[in-house]
Amino acid sequence: MTCEECGKNPATVRFEQVINGKRTIMSLCAECAQKKGVFNVLFQPTFSINSLLSALLGSQMKGLPAPSAGEEETRCRICGMSYRDFARAGRLGCSRCYETFEDRLDPLLRRIHGSGRHMGKAPVKAGGAAKARRELEELRRQLSSAVAQEAYEKAAELRDRIKAVEAKIGRDEA
Repeated sequence: MTCEECGKNPATVRFEQVINGKRTIMSLCAECAQKKGVFNVLFQPTFSINSLLSALLGSQMKGLPAPSAGEEETRCRICGMSYRDFARAGRLGCSRCYETFEDRLDPLLRRIHGSGRHMGKAPVKAGGAAKARRELEELRRQLSSAVAQEAYEKAAELRDRIKAVEAKIGRDEA
């Protein structure tokens, strides 16, 4: 299939757009797609997580007010990066930036990953301890729920299980 725009090159991009219920489908070569603006950050040949973060943050940055004349933008004490710099670059400058911009990064990570905490695989060596910590968190959540429901016998059982898991974690770390 040849490009519907130039009629010369082979079509490598299928562009589908729906506006007000009307569907438009075009088959374009990479050059014509680039000219029409079909390529965006997600379809760049050198796609990276940094460009994805920049794209996500770009929409978030539009809602941020610009610092007023006398007000300085918050910057990392170590590398000097501002949140606006992070939004443009798509990556943080140093490990201190995580603490400096924590209040803004947490919602972003929740939106991207669905959680502010790492819930994925753990290294084999740390697997047992990580599993025990997750179990401990779940038991504590159940304990709070049992106390709120005034189910004191169940709460006592959960308290004992929590103590056992805490002891196991203490032995594993020692």
